[in-house]
Amino acid sequence: MSTAAARAIWLRAQRLDSEVPFGEGPQATAAAIEHLGYVQIDTIHVIERCHHHILWNRIPAYRRTDLHQAQSIDKSIFEYWTHALSYVPARDFRFFIPAMKLHRREGHRWFKEVKPADLAKVMRLLKKDGAMTIRDIEDDVLVEKVHPWASRKPSKRALQLAFYEGRVTISERNGMLKTYELMDRHFGWDKPPKPASARETAGYLLDRGLRAQGVVSLDSICHLDAPSKKAVRQSIEARIRRKELVAVAIDGAGKQEHWVQPETLEARANGASERVHILSPFDPLIIQRKRTQLIFGYEHFFEAYVPKEKRRYGYFALPVLVGDEIVAALDLKTDRQNGKVLLQKWNWVGATAKGPRKQLKRRIEEELHRFERFQLGG
Repeated sequence: MSTAAARAIWLRAQRLDSEVPFGEGPQATAAAIEHLGYVQIDTIHVIERCHHHILWNRIPAYRRTDLHQAQSIDKSIFEYWTHALSYVPARDFRFFIPAMKLHRREGHRWFKEVKPADLAKVMRLLKKDGAMTIRDIEDDVLVEKVHPWASRKPSKRALQLAFYEGRVTISERNGMLKTYELMDRHFGWDKPPKPASARETAGYLLDRGLRAQGVVSLDSICHLDAPSKKAVRQSIEARIRRKELVAVAIDGAGKQEHWVQPETLEARANGASERVHILSPFDPLIIQRKRTQLIFGYEHFFEAYVPKEKRRYGYFALPVLVGDEIVAALDLKTDRQNGKVLLQKWNWVGATAKGPRKQLKRRIEEELHRFERFQLGG
C-alpha cells in the first residue's frame, strides 16, 4: 500500500475529508467522540484546550457548551484514562471497569501517598453533601508536593485516586476545575454495567482502532499500552482466519505489520479533499508521532518544554493539513486580553513547502480567520 492510499484511508476514518461528518449540536459532539473512541484532554491553554480544538476540527459549528451538555446533562460521555486523560463514550464504560477494579485491588502508582483516612473523608463528604470541587474542601492541612504536578491538598489526591478506582466520576468541568460526583449517583445506576472480559476488551481496542484509523498496526491500536498487545494480536489473527482482516505492507514501514478490513480497501475514495485544517498537536492524526511521520512524511516536534534556543517550530506549533498533506506548522498564541490570535512563527514543511506558496498561504490565512473566531468564543 502506498502512503498516499494509507493517508486517504486514515483521513476518511478521522472524518477530516468531509464538511459536516457528525452534524451539529451536543449530539454531534457525542457522535464524534463515539466514532473516534476518545478525545484527549489537556490543560495547556496557549490556545484553546485540545479537547475543544479536536472537536472543532470535525464539527464546524462546535460550541463548548455542547461538550458540557454531553458530559453533564446527557451523560453520553465520561472521563477516564486511555493513553492520557480523555473523554470516552459512556457506551464503552464496561471496557474500563477492569482497570478501575485493578486500581482498587493494587492501588495506583501515582497515588501511593494517599492515606486511607483521606480517601474515606472525601467519600464521606460526597455521600453527605453531594457533588463537589476541591475548592469546597477548606479544612485540609497542606503537605509538601511529592512531584511538581502534585497537589498540596491531600483531599485532591484522594479524589484523584477515587476517580481512577471508579468510585467517583467527573460530572462537570468549568475550565479545568473539576466537579466530582459518586459514579453510581451521576449515572443513576441501580447496578453498574457488567465488566468486559479480557477478550472483549482486546476486541474493543481493535474495533476502536479500525474505526478511527482505517489501517492499523499493533502500535497504533495499543498506543502507550504495550501490555494489551498480546491479546490484541490474538484478536487480529482470529479475524484474519475469518477473512475479516487482511495484512498490508505500507511503503516505508519496513517490518511493521499493518491490517485493514477488506471493505475499507474496496471503498472508493472521493478524491483528495482540499480542506484546510489547523490541527492540535494532540489531535489523533498527530499524537502518534511515528505513525504520522510514516504516513504523512511529517515529524512533529512538541516544544513547549524545550529551551527557546533549541526549538524548530516554536513553543506551541500547530500542524496545518491541506488536502492530504501537512504543509506548515504555525506557532500560535491567543491574546485574550486584546481579542486576537498572534502568529509567532510560520514554518513551511514537507514537499509542498518547496513549491508555489502564494495561493496556499491565502487559503491557510482564511482558515486562520475562522480559527481566530473560534478561539475568541465566536
